[in-house]
Amino acid sequence: MPIYKAPLRDMRFVLYELMDGDGLAALPGLETFDRTLTDAILDEAARLCETVLFPLNRSGDEEGCRFENGTVATPAGFAEAYRLFRNGGWTSLACDPAYGGQGAPATVATLFQEMMCSANLSFGTYPGLSHGAYVALHGYASDDIKARYLPKLVDGTWSGTMCLTEPHCGTDLGLIRTSAEPREDGSYALFGTKIFISAGEHDLTENIVHLVLARLPGAPKGTAGISLFVVPKVLPAEDGRPGLRNAVACGSLEHKMGIRASATCLMNFDGATGWLVGEPHKGMRAMFAMMNAERLAVGVQGLGLGEVSYQNAVAYARDRLQGRSLAGAKAPDRPADPILVHPDVRRMLLTARAHVEGCRALALWAARVLDDARHHPDPAERQAADDFVQLVTPVVKALLTDLGFETTNLGVQVFGGHGYIREHGQEQHVRDARIAQIYEGTNGIQALDLVGRKMPAHAGRYLRRFFHPVAGYIEAKSADPELAAFVGPLAKAFGRLQQATATIARRGLSRPEEAGAAASEYLHLFGLTALAYLWARMAEVSLPHVGEADPDGFYRAKVATARFYMERILPRTGALAAQIMAGGRTMMDFEDAAF
Repeated sequence: MPIYKAPLRDMRFVLYELMDGDGLAALPGLETFDRTLTDAILDEAARLCETVLFPLNRSGDEEGCRFENGTVATPAGFAEAYRLFRNGGWTSLACDPAYGGQGAPATVATLFQEMMCSANLSFGTYPGLSHGAYVALHGYASDDIKARYLPKLVDGTWSGTMCLTEPHCGTDLGLIRTSAEPREDGSYALFGTKIFISAGEHDLTENIVHLVLARLPGAPKGTAGISLFVVPKVLPAEDGRPGLRNAVACGSLEHKMGIRASATCLMNFDGATGWLVGEPHKGMRAMFAMMNAERLAVGVQGLGLGEVSYQNAVAYARDRLQGRSLAGAKAPDRPADPILVHPDVRRMLLTARAHVEGCRALALWAARVLDDARHHPDPAERQAADDFVQLVTPVVKALLTDLGFETTNLGVQVFGGHGYIREHGQEQHVRDARIAQIYEGTNGIQALDLVGRKMPAHAGRYLRRFFHPVAGYIEAKSADPELAAFVGPLAKAFGRLQQATATIARRGLSRPEEAGAAASEYLHLFGLTALAYLWARMAEVSLPHVGEADPDGFYRAKVATARFYMERILPRTGALAAQIMAGGRTMMDFEDAAF
């Protein structure tokens, strides 16, 4: 049977020993989040995810959601689990105390998100989308809308969605046709159809709050003419309780490859009543606040699924007997050796481990800086932190989901044929992980965002927030013989990244398609270099503890994994740099008719 145990030891290592988690309590608004409280939250989150959510993961996948007469029933056990989740205060963890939230740091929320994604990604989509709706309304809605909707979203009695795309437009939201007609009472009547709406209809909450992109009469074409509206499934009465049913309904459920217990809906708005959020024609600004939060969260989905796949692959490799070690029998008293002895199995497991632990460090780095962007008392520090978060958001989203999918596939490969069948649960991780590379903007779109928007922004100011600390670290540590095995490879990868950055910037000035042709490789070059920087730092933190101060071997394993990353994964940056330098002519000059 599948297993999952929250990796609290490694989470605390990254939080406290690498990312100065103890310093969170020094930030205004986070004073109560010292180590005692944070550890208590993580312990309770682990218990919830291991004992309540994870047992529903496989059954939820097998049963899926059911659509009947416009209503959606979630799989058995989901409603009870959501009630426990809500009553435990988990929907309010990272929300503003002014609306009933607990005001937890982004770092703590990110670690909880990882556990939830490992345990039951389908379940996590419901509160995850609600938090995204909360972010958009908190940042852009009027005080009246905030007062009406945020307390209910925060306490979890209502949930939220984001209704963006339509059948004909995909990622190009400038093509949307959903319309909003003003009414005399200040509300709007919305008409249109939205697709791929996660948690669009379900039986977990008493109301569902849809955030809908639509066009006002006479709106400019393209994204400059999009407005955002809040459209509840049930119109709130004056006392705040659900009142009349609104003219919004689920038309069908998508039959999906993965996350089958998450209701992905087609939603019809037939004159549904809604209210404008923010300014007319400025809806994309509010929606991007929600989408950027979701992109970081989606990256964590790849991390979470990689972690649970790795745990199961290791357990299987220890137990499965097959063949003998090439160096001689390791278990001569048994009919065969565990497959853990075989070099290729160890290659796959160490690749998965290096991916997971490196990606956890990158996700926590982004979250820790996000806490500074929100809470630091110095405006200049907040701006610098926000610059960094803007830069790495597409990298976190794309790299973590790409490596998460690679890792879950490695998990299946370790199991062999037993990974391909349903019995052990590994194939579900692959299916569930695949969507994360697509939604909230495909990973190709994330790469275009990195090279087209973030790289040139403010004359390279965003880039400097990453390049300067990495360059400073290499300069400060290059003479340390204990770190040579880590800083040397990092320096080479960083040099490739610098060269690729300059090349793309130069070529893109005269041939914009060159930047687009290099974008995906550049994002991976950037991301793998960022992981190398973090692995070097993790090795530096761990080395002094190796020996008698390391009774369980945690730090020794951390250093060994860092060496593996530098020697066996980071060399990918050489191939990526070569691909970037080759340019895009071979793809752009290929004749359309020949495809």
